[in-house]
Amino acid sequence: MRDRVERSGLQVDAAMAAFIEGDVLAPLERDAAPFWSAFAELLRGFAPRNQALLARRDDLQRRIDLWHAERRGQPHDAAAYRAFLEEIGYLMPEPGEFTIGTHNVDREIAALAGPQLVVPALNARFVLNAANARWGSLYDAYYGTDALPDAPVATGTGYDAARGAAVIAAGRAFLDLAVPLAESSWCDLAGPDTIDLCDPAQFAGRTARGLLFCNNGLHLEVVFDRNHPIGRGDAAGIADIRLEAALTTIVDLEDSVAAVDAEDKLAGYRNWLGLMRGDLEETFTKGGETLTRRLEPDFAVSCPNGRELTFPARSVLFVRNVGHLMTNPAILLPGGAEIPEGIMDAVVAAAIGALDVERRVPVTNSACGSIYIVKPKMHGPEECAFTNELFDAVEDLIGLPRHTIKVGVMDEERRTSANLSACIHAVKDRIAFINTGFLDRTGDEIHTAMRAGPMIRKGAMKQSAWLDAYEKRNVAIGLAHGLSGHAQIGKGMWAAPDRMQAMLAEKGAHLQAGANTAWVPSPTAAVLHALHYHAADVFAVQHELGPAPDLDALLTLPLADGVNWSEAEIAEELDNNCQGLLGYVVRWIDQGIGCSKVPDIADVGLMEDRATLRISSQHLANWLLHGVVSGEQVMEALKRMAAKVDAQNAGDPAYHPMAGQWDTHPAFLAARELVFKGLEQPNGYTEPLLHAWRRRVKGEG
Repeated sequence: MRDRVERSGLQVDAAMAAFIEGDVLAPLERDAAPFWSAFAELLRGFAPRNQALLARRDDLQRRIDLWHAERRGQPHDAAAYRAFLEEIGYLMPEPGEFTIGTHNVDREIAALAGPQLVVPALNARFVLNAANARWGSLYDAYYGTDALPDAPVATGTGYDAARGAAVIAAGRAFLDLAVPLAESSWCDLAGPDTIDLCDPAQFAGRTARGLLFCNNGLHLEVVFDRNHPIGRGDAAGIADIRLEAALTTIVDLEDSVAAVDAEDKLAGYRNWLGLMRGDLEETFTKGGETLTRRLEPDFAVSCPNGRELTFPARSVLFVRNVGHLMTNPAILLPGGAEIPEGIMDAVVAAAIGALDVERRVPVTNSACGSIYIVKPKMHGPEECAFTNELFDAVEDLIGLPRHTIKVGVMDEERRTSANLSACIHAVKDRIAFINTGFLDRTGDEIHTAMRAGPMIRKGAMKQSAWLDAYEKRNVAIGLAHGLSGHAQIGKGMWAAPDRMQAMLAEKGAHLQAGANTAWVPSPTAAVLHALHYHAADVFAVQHELGPAPDLDALLTLPLADGVNWSEAEIAEELDNNCQGLLGYVVRWIDQGIGCSKVPDIADVGLMEDRATLRISSQHLANWLLHGVVSGEQVMEALKRMAAKVDAQNAGDPAYHPMAGQWDTHPAFLAARELVFKGLEQPNGYTEPLLHAWRRRVKGEG
């Protein structure tokens, strides 16, 4: 049992209290007693409202379940369904024409287009890598991945000259596309003094390593160094091409972490603080060598006009809080109830961000003096309005000007998608970000219409009418309310970090859809995805897009009407879902790993987080409910896939096999409950069960 201290009627984990008071409030020159008093007052107002919003979710779901149950066996009546959703307040009136009023948004978010990283806040090394991913080597990205399909495979352990030659050729081709020369090719360049650009305005200046150029708002640096092993053998002396890549990074306290108590939350908060202070470090061993990772310093550029400028070396950082659902034992309310975790995140993360806003630290995250908080899993305009008012109260608590805290709205719940204009309107003076996420959005799609009938197969969801409407409406509605040039419109994650050739072939579609950012799983992927933004001007694309699809298309239910799957197809779907579910849950429960590269059923490594788990568990629960599969079939698949997951993790010394431990292994039991108790989970979320089982493993349950 961890020690607690009393603060204004709140029972606060002692280490958490010491962190807030000593590491956050003291540098802010804020007194602890007034802070805790105001925090307790904020909770008295907002905790009951938070609970009421969750009750509203449950009530709407109960009514929708009943509506579908009463019509079981009848053809779906789309017009009656929409009228019903309007009657119960699930669909709300449109707010009419308006334009967002957000101010003081950094240009990396408002005016530029480029990749966005998402990184688990609990892993300091990953966090540092992501923050430093503003710049990356194109040569390294090409050489170390499958991005160049025709490049020779490297042989031996050292540098392979034949593969290197293919990388250099691809780099030259990129330069010819992004910053073309007036009368020749970069392949014919003799050195840095012979460059004559088609557009001289693309030349941005000289750095300590070479020359800086700009294309579509993104910078690239051509590194000249004849003493470098690559530059020495290069006709022009080019040693590397460095790309401006991850303009922004989301430091995640939510789906990609396993944070169930004060200990876990403190790890995330401390890393966020280290990023804001600029002193976060991580020492580790790699290849027998001890390395220390730190934040990269900004660098100087000598501009053509003679001015000296400092260019940022780090991503602009968001922090993603948790949603409204979960509570955390780090702070107990008067009476002993756990604090709403999202409220705790808002207060602590914003207080840490205030160190940057008030320039009490030697580094800068937001040049415009803003704190960027991504808020996930909000259901509709009422919940967005609640977040807006909560952020007002947090600003007052900390002593920040109104709308210092900017919000990123995750459009990943069905009631938000269906009321997106009203959701944006509720936060119109602080919104800095909207995006789509296929997995969570599909999980909520399944759960909302759970009793309407069996759903189509998970893979078929990507071709469904509702999903196409969802993706297009998100961009079109964002553009209609003035987000272009003032806020990000984002698209979801590329989940396969080892399949960069496929990413290059497919992820450019996000730009053509009008997104000025999209998620990538690694710094290397950010560099390669940056190539898309050099090839296309997203803001020009946005001007050519059509209107939003009709709401009826979004409300189309992905039901498998008239489909009769074969036994082989059903078994394939069961195995796919069960393997993905178990592969993720076993690391979450046993080791507290919320995001990692998890092998799928075909042994392809995918970056998985809780959103993957939600869709798999809800899909299985749906097929169970409607008799597509039996409980016995599900259990057989779970046991069969447990053996496969055990084999996939055989090289991990910290791994505890599940096979044969059907009644005792906590991860297997958690996975079983996620399926067989899937109907009763709030909105199909996996967090309540995951947290309960993880606490048991930690000896806290």
